[in-house]
Amino acid sequence: MTINRNFASPCGLYCGVCAIHIADRDNNEKFKERLVGLYKGGVPGKGILPNSENITTSDIKCDGCLSDNLFMHCKQCDIRDCIKEKDYEGCHQCDEFPCKYIDDFSMDVGKRVILRSVPYRKKYGTEKWIEDEGARYYCPECGNKVFRGVVKCNKCKVALNLD
Repeated sequence: MTINRNFASPCGLYCGVCAIHIADRDNNEKFKERLVGLYKGGVPGKGILPNSENITTSDIKCDGCLSDNLFMHCKQCDIRDCIKEKDYEGCHQCDEFPCKYIDDFSMDVGKRVILRSVPYRKKYGTEKWIEDEGARYYCPECGNKVFRGVVKCNKCKVALNLD
């Protein structure tokens, strides 16, 4: 597996399995429209993410958290700013993990993955973390590659809980 270092997000959400990145990479307009609906409609129990009111399909783009082409919510990420300020590679290097930024993370799936993923990255290192996060997001029934947060395989329709 080729490792793209731009996908090694500081927070522990491996960018290679992010729906925003995948929709952009595949230029999948239907998927982009669904994501816009999710962001505009809000997250159940959490409301609309900051600055999502006017999001469009042209905003659904990202080449990874460490790239120059960031999704709008990645640009305004407190975790990313904190890691830069501390001159760390990621939360796995911080003795304060989990902190207020993790506690206040706006998406439940993301928070759950961060709490699982950061200790794993700390224990096994960045390369193994990247390899294993990439390998995690496949449907166990049909082998279809899926994205983080998916609840049902888009190929065989089996229910999934991979996060």
